[in-house]
Amino acid sequence: MGRRRAPELYRAPFPLYALQVDPSAGLLIAAGGGGAAKTGIKNGVHFLQLEQINGRLSASLLHSHDTETRATMNLALAGDILAAGQDAQCQLLRFRVHKQKDNKAEKAGSKEQGLRQRKGATPEEKKSGAETHPEGGELKVENLQAVQTNFGSDPLQKVVCFNHDNTLLATGGTDGFVRVWKVPSLEKVLEFKAHEGDIEDLALGPDGKLVTVGWDLKASVWQKDQLLMQLHWQENGPTFSNTPYRYQACRFGQVPDQPSGLRLFTVQIPHKRLRQPPPCYLTAWDGSSFLPLRTKPCGNEVISCLSVSESGTFLGLGTVTGSVAIYIAFSLQRLYYMREAHGIVVTDVAFLPEKGRGPELLGSHETALFSVAVDSRCQLHLLPSRRSVPVWLLLLLCVGLIVVTILLLQSAFPGFL
Repeated sequence: MGRRRAPELYRAPFPLYALQVDPSAGLLIAAGGGGAAKTGIKNGVHFLQLEQINGRLSASLLHSHDTETRATMNLALAGDILAAGQDAQCQLLRFRVHKQKDNKAEKAGSKEQGLRQRKGATPEEKKSGAETHPEGGELKVENLQAVQTNFGSDPLQKVVCFNHDNTLLATGGTDGFVRVWKVPSLEKVLEFKAHEGDIEDLALGPDGKLVTVGWDLKASVWQKDQLLMQLHWQENGPTFSNTPYRYQACRFGQVPDQPSGLRLFTVQIPHKRLRQPPPCYLTAWDGSSFLPLRTKPCGNEVISCLSVSESGTFLGLGTVTGSVAIYIAFSLQRLYYMREAHGIVVTDVAFLPEKGRGPELLGSHETALFSVAVDSRCQLHLLPSRRSVPVWLLLLLCVGLIVVTILLLQSAFPGFL
């Protein structure tokens, strides 16, 4: 038997680097490209319509937005506005979905004709339900403001994110500077040196605090441009005298069932490649005090990207060798693992949100994680619902066990009661 593979949801005509999910319209947004080199590989942002058809999650290409000579390397989403990192600049895009009037008639016709399976789909993909259907509906994309966000000898924007109310966005890249911009004017409001070397990732909390991780092995917490503290993940965890680690990714997440609770999650990877690679680590931090709560190893494959589900329940990881994993955020226990799902570096992962059309699209599964890679594929990773016994049934079983025990004692020892 061949190795189990994740279902392929979509294949783009260019390498994919960034991924976002719009829960209100049920859109999967994948972006990438071949860059400015004249190789014939296009650059673009593809908008895919997600649908549940016969209990299976499918995707159809709704719109392809050409980004000319610039490949999109990172994305952030705020309502109907996308912030796209393209080379050394950030481009804002606004998209709007317009439903077709004869959409119902088309759906009725599609049922009569039957589902048209994507060409080249494997039997395993058909069984899992990952299908790509012809585009339907209309989506329009408008270019808004653009600004250069990174400078230096080899400028590249590596990360972008919005704040909690989508009025500001922060960018970081190869020059080590954090720059904060107003939305949608892209007027610069803040600029400061955060790291020596590249900024690998940054995350904005709801209280305005900013966490940055960089190539200089540091993770820092900022209030505007004031350094509040440095993070030290090995305080309550393992120590390695000969193996330097650096922070690869950082993300804030909610605490499930605690509306005001906040967690920070970071990934630590070996700074240098070794013949016998040491493990990478996941760390959960208190979102207020920034003290490490829990650190667990997450395998010897080098982690390339991190995502946190909307409710803060799950963590998604991608690796440089193409593997994808889902962890439970509370215990950092691995629930799902697909070895070399892509066979090449996973560039981004994103969960299907739990609001908007999320529950409808999720169906009977507990969560869904999308992954993209340089191999141009977008893959779907479904976590089946974990079976649980209702509390009332447990109580009923306990009462029944007590009654049976009493009856057995009564029959073995007459006059016991």
